[in-house]
Amino acid sequence: MKEQTLAVQRMQDYIAEHLEEEITLAQLAEQSLFSPWHSYRLFRAYTGLSPAAYIRRLRLTRSARRLKDGSCRVTDAAYACGFGSVDGYQRAFLREFGCNPGDYVRTKAPIALFIPYGVKFRELRKEISDMENLQSVFVQVIRKPARRVILKRGVKADNYFPYCEEVGCDVWGLLTSMDSLCGEPVCLWLPAKYKKPNTSTYVQGVEVPAGQDGSVPEGFDVIDLPAAEYLMFQSEPFREEDYAQTILGVQQAMDRYSPALIGCEWDDENPRIQLEPRGERGYIELRAVKPLSGR
Repeated sequence: MKEQTLAVQRMQDYIAEHLEEEITLAQLAEQSLFSPWHSYRLFRAYTGLSPAAYIRRLRLTRSARRLKDGSCRVTDAAYACGFGSVDGYQRAFLREFGCNPGDYVRTKAPIALFIPYGVKFRELRKEISDMENLQSVFVQVIRKPARRVILKRGVKADNYFPYCEEVGCDVWGLLTSMDSLCGEPVCLWLPAKYKKPNTSTYVQGVEVPAGQDGSVPEGFDVIDLPAAEYLMFQSEPFREEDYAQTILGVQQAMDRYSPALIGCEWDDENPRIQLEPRGERGYIELRAVKPLSGR
């Protein structure tokens, strides 16, 4: 992996760990091991934002999460973000999310949260290979209730990276701001009956209660899914740099698994589901099953 990529990743990691503190360009330069001037140029080139803009957007997103869960007031959020006045914070919040914080607290309308993707993952994407020493993959049966999915369709995508190229990675920030049955957004591979002409197999969305008539963001769609049993495949916790190999390992384990062992067969009339890869919990995919024919 290029040293410049690692330098920017170290700056991103430092910002995430010290977001509640004052962060200077000199401190970021210490992490990058380059001069302040070159660190600034690298950061902007690799993230598309200046360090100051990146920090501001990340702080505003953290404050929005706190406002949503009721853990702070608008005044507290303003000063926690480093703003000298509530007015300044409200103006920045409005520019970032298109609504003022007071309205957001009242309505909890979906907003596009800033998701700070690590630059090293662009390099790791190119390094996917079979895992020779695959760790354990845990399998369990779970039941999902009938539910509605508010989703964003792509064009041709059948996986995450093409999907991001088609619709942009920012859609995940919007989904993260929405309430979900399972507590987080989901990625789905849609069977043909849930697709529309000239749209993608792979989509991202949130699961909400069946029949919910809440607001649907512009450009999003809605599908209704029946109750179904799923096999959940979950890896052991993994290092971030191993995420691509871990995903591949879980998918290979799923391909090799025979649900006939538990008296079932795959139910591909229901979407396959992917959860966000998080190193601390492992990678998770779910695939629907149904009783074997004749049982």
